[in-house]
Amino acid sequence: MSTGKVVLGVLAGVAVGAALGILLAPDKGSETRKKISKKGEDIMDDLAEKLDELLDTLTEKAEAVKEEVSKH
Repeated sequence: MSTGKVVLGVLAGVAVGAALGILLAPDKGSETRKKISKKGEDIMDDLAEKLDELLDTLTEKAEAVKEEVSKH
């Protein structure tokens, strides 16, 4: 399994768990909507950070392969 799929799977699981936890909490609707919005923003920030890290890793690997190929 690729790292990207694992990261996306973990983030999806976290998102589902957080959403269920918020939806099942005994708060007013307006408070629940605020919590869902905040949690969504947090998840998107985490996802963007993980994707940036993945992109950096892939870029580094591609450059290493490019250097290796240019040596031969």
